[in-house]
Amino acid sequence: HDTHFFPLASSRCNFWFLPCANENTMASAIQIEFDQEDRTYVPLDLVSGYVTVLTGDRRAGSFRHSGIEMTVAGEVKAELSSKSVMGSLKPFTARKILIDKKFSVTGPGEFKGSSCKFPFEFALKCTSTKKNRRLLDSYHGVYVHVKYFVTAKMKRGMLSGSLTDTTEIYVDAVTHEEEREKKQTTFSISPQKLRNISTRTKEKIPKFLFEGQLASSVCNIYEPFGGEFIVRYVQQPIKSIELQLVRIERGTVKDGVTREATEVQNIQVADGGMLPNLPIPLHMVFPKIFSCASLRVEDIAVDFEVNLIVIFKDKHMVTENFPIVVYRGPKPNASI
Repeated sequence: HDTHFFPLASSRCNFWFLPCANENTMASAIQIEFDQEDRTYVPLDLVSGYVTVLTGDRRAGSFRHSGIEMTVAGEVKAELSSKSVMGSLKPFTARKILIDKKFSVTGPGEFKGSSCKFPFEFALKCTSTKKNRRLLDSYHGVYVHVKYFVTAKMKRGMLSGSLTDTTEIYVDAVTHEEEREKKQTTFSISPQKLRNISTRTKEKIPKFLFEGQLASSVCNIYEPFGGEFIVRYVQQPIKSIELQLVRIERGTVKDGVTREATEVQNIQVADGGMLPNLPIPLHMVFPKIFSCASLRVEDIAVDFEVNLIVIFKDKHMVTENFPIVVYRGPKPNASI
C-alpha cells in the first residue's frame, strides 16, 4: 500500500495517515466453485469443482501456503421455544448429524501468479452411524432446518492468517423410486359442515355451497398440486379464493409434544364474483428449499397441509383444511 498524509486545519498541526489501495494489490481470498451451477445434487452424486485462491497481487510472485482442507457438513436442526412445547417449560432443541467429513484438497506448497485453482471431488453420502439415518431434502423452515455446507480452509503462516470460504449445497433426496398411487379427494363446504361455531351462529350465516376436488392428497414434490373449485350457490358476494401451503413442524420430548404451523406460501386463485357451476382450476408449485418431502428423523417431523380459503366481501372467511403427504419420486420428463 501507498501511504499519504494530510494536515488538518487546527491550532496545532496534526496528521492523519490514510492507506491508499494500490491497483496492483488487494486482499487475498479463497473461493469454492462447483461444476454444477445450481449446486443441487442427489445422494451418492460426485460433487466436484475447484478451490480458487486469489493472492491479491497482480504482480507475479511466490504465494506460500500450508495446504487446503475441505469440510462437508450436513445436519437436521430443530429449535422451538418453550411456549410451543405442550406441557413443558423447557425449549425443544435437537441436532442430527447427517454428514461430517474432512479431507485434504492439496498439501503444503507454493505457486506464482495472481490466482491458482485446485480441483476437488467427493461422494455425497451419509456418514452417520445411527440406524436408519440417511440424507434428506434440503429444507429451510422456521423451526426446523436441513442444511448442507462445504467449507474450504487454506492454512498460512501465523502472521498471514487462514483463508476460508463456506458455500451451501442442496440435496434432492428421492424417497420413492416409483410413482406412488394418487388419492383423489372430493370436498363439499356448506354452513352445516362448519366446525368451531355454535348452532345459533350457523343459522345466521348466509347460505353457500362450494364443491370440488383435489387431484391427489399424495403429492410428488416435482409435480404441481392441482384440483378444481366450484361455486354452486352463495348469498354473500365473494372477494377472493386462495390456496395456502402450510408447514407443520413437530418435535417430541418426554413431557410434551411440539407443534408449530406456519405459512409457506399463499396463492390467490380467483378474485371477485365467480360464475356459479364454473370449475376454477387450482394450481400450486411446491417451492424449492422451503418445502420438502414429508420428513421423519427420530423425534423431529415436518408435514404439510393445504388450506382452501374463501374470503367474503364482508370480511368473513371460510377455511377448509387438507393434510397432504409429500414425497420425492421420479422426476417428470422435461418437455418443450
